[in-house]
Amino acid sequence: MRWLLLIFWIVLIIAVFWLLGRLVFPMPTRADEAKETATPFDPETTFGPRAQEATADHPGQSGVVPLADGTQALQSRIALANGAERSLDVMYYIWHQDESGMMLMSALRDAAERGVRVRLLLDDNGIEGWDPMLAALNGLPNFSVRLFNASPIRRPKLAGFALHPLRMNRRMHNKAFIVDGAAAIVGGRNIGNEYFAVGDAPAYLDLDVLGVGQVVPDTAAIFDEYWNSAPVVALDRVVPGPGDMAAFDKAVSEARSSEAGRAFAETARTPAERMAGGEAPQMEWTEVDVVADDPAKGIGEVERGELMITRLSDILGNVDRNLDLISAYFVPGKEGSRFFADLAGAGTKVRILTNSWRATDVPMVHAGYVKYRRELLEAGVELFELKPREGALTGKAELGPIGSSGASLHAKTFSVDDARLFIGSFNFDPRSALLNCEMGFLIDSPGMAQTGAEAMTDRLGGRSYQPMLTENDKMVWREPRQDGGARLLESEPGLGLLDRVAVYVLNVLPIEWLL
Repeated sequence: MRWLLLIFWIVLIIAVFWLLGRLVFPMPTRADEAKETATPFDPETTFGPRAQEATADHPGQSGVVPLADGTQALQSRIALANGAERSLDVMYYIWHQDESGMMLMSALRDAAERGVRVRLLLDDNGIEGWDPMLAALNGLPNFSVRLFNASPIRRPKLAGFALHPLRMNRRMHNKAFIVDGAAAIVGGRNIGNEYFAVGDAPAYLDLDVLGVGQVVPDTAAIFDEYWNSAPVVALDRVVPGPGDMAAFDKAVSEARSSEAGRAFAETARTPAERMAGGEAPQMEWTEVDVVADDPAKGIGEVERGELMITRLSDILGNVDRNLDLISAYFVPGKEGSRFFADLAGAGTKVRILTNSWRATDVPMVHAGYVKYRRELLEAGVELFELKPREGALTGKAELGPIGSSGASLHAKTFSVDDARLFIGSFNFDPRSALLNCEMGFLIDSPGMAQTGAEAMTDRLGGRSYQPMLTENDKMVWREPRQDGGARLLESEPGLGLLDRVAVYVLNVLPIEWLL
């Protein structure tokens, strides 16, 4: 009886402190912040004539070019920032303070100082340590910073998750970079060395798209919707100025003078650089839809039928011949597993590539995927699990929710019937479907769709384990060899005894909705 009474008082005290904490540190609100909209396209800018000419030749369409190479993807962003004359609207989930992050942020600061209006929207979950420098940048005349679902407690920020777990668990996973209303980059990359192959650390395999034409105002409209949405607040509501510009200048100088920074400065010209120089990059002109979640998803005020996953499901529902899906984090759930199984059962060729246990940087997600692997294989779905590159660290020394393989797949893309291709931030997992805000380009392009499917088969398939079922229903993994042959592994590669226990425990826990 005494133990029950003690437990009661402990729970009561925790509840009281939790309620007091929510009163003292409420979630910040927009209050009387003014609504802002994108700067209209100006044909008098450097990018203007090329964009206007191209749009006139292809009314209502969009020109797109994939940015598969990480170094070029970063250089394209810097080139666009350096060439901007009116506006830069930028939104990202993660922004690191490494060479990539500092050089790109410096390009934004330089643009603001020459009169360009810079609006930077960041998810508060991915900007660890940035507060003093962002406050300094936010104090510049043309530089505005806003945060998505900002924690009311800055240090330790996790305390904000404890006080407001439902709200703080909803993040903005979007990635977009828009310049002068003339060009936009959307895709799967965050901002950091591992996303752009800068430095010695192994890079993620990822994909972005540079777009011009109709896709740009469509993307800008989505940015405005987020910039003015309820989950978004001005930085100075949670991080007071004046900040530390000296620390920013020092970090930028160190990034540029580092070995990785100097090596990056020697990279070749990119499509964006050629565009800034007056050249027309080789683009494919076609129909492109910008698909995005309503930002109200960030406060849990969107009906299930209005989620981005619903639009994608409608699109995927029209699959006739083949579906090639690449998802860094793949947890289909019961409905998704049934959907893919039904497609395969109807004669559609379904191939899905995700990270292997050895390559994943989020072991919890792999555990969620394992739960559905056998069911998918029995239905005829072909699965591929990307191997880490030889010599890359496996990161399993820190077995837990966040590991670090350093050689993981990060792309999120799918190809349907060799006719249309989706590239964006959306993973096929419960978190992307129900919690995080996501966006991407849906491109009507047989050429790009077929290239994406071939890359999975010819390039990534050869770097992947392929789980299969034998005639006696035993699961094995086919591992390709460099000589063109293959060997069969009777147990999951890299999964030791303790790992198996961890996967089992993670599968038992009721956490799939968080993955």
